[in-house]
Amino acid sequence: MNALAQLGMVSELPSNNQASSVPVSSDDDRKDYFVEKDGEKFAGTHLLVDLWDATNLDDPEKIDRTLCEAALAAGATILHSHFHHFTPNGGVSGVVVLAESHISIHTWPERNFAAVDIFMCGACDPHLAIPVMQRLFQAQGVEVDEQRRGRVAL
Repeated sequence: MNALAQLGMVSELPSNNQASSVPVSSDDDRKDYFVEKDGEKFAGTHLLVDLWDATNLDDPEKIDRTLCEAALAAGATILHSHFHHFTPNGGVSGVVVLAESHISIHTWPERNFAAVDIFMCGACDPHLAIPVMQRLFQAQGVEVDEQRRGRVAL
């Protein structure tokens, strides 16, 4: 059994949070959560966000609230979250698991830096999460790298 399962953090059954009210009769009727944008079809948008000269990076509860607010701003559905507080420097690592994928973070409060990973599929816009994080972490500098994951030919 893996460590998350021992903590009760692994779902044993598939979530129905993306289920429609219309019954699904076959695999061919399943909804496709891939994104079509700018002439491309892909699984989702993956943002790597570096927050510089940031504050509040040593408070797991505040980080949890911030990432959840950011997820909602992006239009995502929150399933659960988990954060770990490190000592002695006070850094925090954690994840907000979304129906549309995840937002994860690792902070270095001693350097006023946070590395954030946002991956979302479907109709969500992960870019809308960035201003929320910038405001609540009071980041003076933000660097964003975007990747489109799972590209397929149209």
